[in-house]
Amino acid sequence: MGRQGDIDHLYSLLEQLEDQINGPYRLSNCNGRMNWPDRGIYIFFASDESRTATDYRRITRIGTHAVSIDSGTSLWNRLIAHRGTFSGMYADGGNHRGSVFRLRVGEAMIERNGLHDDYPNWAQGSSAGSEIRNQELEHERRVSQYIRDLPFLWVEVDDDPGPDSDRAHLERNMIALLSNYDKTPIDPRDPSWLGKHSPNETIRRSGLWNVDCVTADHDPSFFDLLETYLNKTSPV
Repeated sequence: MGRQGDIDHLYSLLEQLEDQINGPYRLSNCNGRMNWPDRGIYIFFASDESRTATDYRRITRIGTHAVSIDSGTSLWNRLIAHRGTFSGMYADGGNHRGSVFRLRVGEAMIERNGLHDDYPNWAQGSSAGSEIRNQELEHERRVSQYIRDLPFLWVEVDDDPGPDSDRAHLERNMIALLSNYDKTPIDPRDPSWLGKHSPNETIRRSGLWNVDCVTADHDPSFFDLLETYLNKTSPV
């Protein structure tokens, strides 16, 4: 079908998934008491952009978890890392050092708004003490507000952790298919998209909040595997 046809096919499958799981969901309305599958793939959509030829939301990030051998990270663990905290010392903030999605959104906001002097430690190190965390809290809250408002779906893919898992394979191919990096743009981003301000070239040029796999080519055979898992996915 070519890349355009494959992208149309992917969106068609996700529209069916949306009806199947009563979606889309938003992290602002989700919690750990919901019956989340242990493992899966998540798909975030832009809250204010649609595809070029339809009014369906445009995909903005694909992600998964537990792609390292023996990793115990669950789907909800990963989603809550992106969502941030609702209460506690850093209420309505989060920890961008534990979520690359938060990190990328936050640094794009810093670039767009000229906040480099306000947050000189953003994205520095794998952890930070309370003094830095408190200094960054206002910005973490901006990031939380942005991410929590994004509609998302998920696909239950409950296979063993590892780089050769079905989850890793599906994530890789979906990103490669949707990425506009060095390809004829399909469903290009709106000029106002926050990612246009990212210091990371692959984000700006791919149109996704992803860095890995955006320069790859997809293998259309991944659709057979995807449809198998779509049929197993239920509402939470």
